[in-house]
Amino acid sequence: MLRIGIVAGEASGDLLGSHLIQALRTKRTDIEFVGIAGPKMIREGAQSLFPIERLSVRGYIEVIKHLYGLLRLRRQLLKYFLNNRLDLFIGIDAPDFNFWLERKLKNKGIQTIHYVSPSIWAWRKNRLKKIKRAVTHMLALFPFEPSLYAQAGIPVTYVGHPLADILPMEPDTTTAREGLKLKSTALVVAMLPGSRQSEVQQHAALFVKTAKLIYAEQANAVFLVPLITRETRQIFDLAIFHEEMSLPIQILFGHAHEAMEAADIIIVASGTATLEAALLKKPMVISYRMSHLSWKILKHMRLQPYVGLPNILAGKFVVPELLQDDATPEKLAEAALKLVSDTHYSAEIKAEFTKIHLSLRQNTAEKSADVILSYLSLGK
Repeated sequence: MLRIGIVAGEASGDLLGSHLIQALRTKRTDIEFVGIAGPKMIREGAQSLFPIERLSVRGYIEVIKHLYGLLRLRRQLLKYFLNNRLDLFIGIDAPDFNFWLERKLKNKGIQTIHYVSPSIWAWRKNRLKKIKRAVTHMLALFPFEPSLYAQAGIPVTYVGHPLADILPMEPDTTTAREGLKLKSTALVVAMLPGSRQSEVQQHAALFVKTAKLIYAEQANAVFLVPLITRETRQIFDLAIFHEEMSLPIQILFGHAHEAMEAADIIIVASGTATLEAALLKKPMVISYRMSHLSWKILKHMRLQPYVGLPNILAGKFVVPELLQDDATPEKLAEAALKLVSDTHYSAEIKAEFTKIHLSLRQNTAEKSADVILSYLSLGK
């Protein structure tokens, strides 16, 4: 039996990991996976030594608060991997956590594959030397990434994004609305405030106030808010309560994909959800807030004018981004209502997102599995 160490840091990594495990198991049945996994990876047979939620911390100040626990967990994980034979290690995203592990394992002669290039093109190009010491091979999800690694002498393969393989070129909005019991005449606004408690804390009141302003202009508006935990639902419920008025807001447990597919427009906290919204060809407004100090640090390190994946992939502002101090209810509502009323603009957005979808559709899990198997000397 071959043993692969694998560590995913959050829900998007769990999705990537589950497809990868499935593709590898299709080619080889004698592989076991152990490390840190989410529910999707666990369903595919991965063993998780620690809950994935332990790694789901974003923002410099937030990470500092949890730093001792994260460092302790990482040392425990390294000790386990060194004391239990590994044939290969796969780090899925979570670069600050995984690169340290990968470097330690690589120094012990273990091949390390990193799945999902960190955003060196957006924030920290000086990380390439550190990455080269840690990574045997980089699997890149986006087409502009391989040249950066090739220049630095790091083996790299462009594998595309699995969401582009999974999602159809045309969303089935009618079926999605029927499944959520929404009227065909409603203006459906999906609002995604993030998956972490810290993100929902930052965005809940902002999104509720934005919904209030949109509803004042569009009486047929319905707002869908998919959340994945009881805690994040409580945060959002409290924000609704503080507005002291009845708004047509439906909080869903999960069902983020269905909410986005049913939507006319999406208001979304920056992250992987922006890519899914783009692949569903939906007009969107990207927003993000974090602690003031985290924002100050990040803004100083920023290398390009946009942070949302749809804009980065298009190389221009296709959809509006309202970040930090610009993320006000008034500005968000104005941007959203403009997208609703300007049908020509919406058509341009759909055309750009169709190009992005075609470029990312690469049979990702299969390509990634082939690279990994080649390092295991198993052939394709």
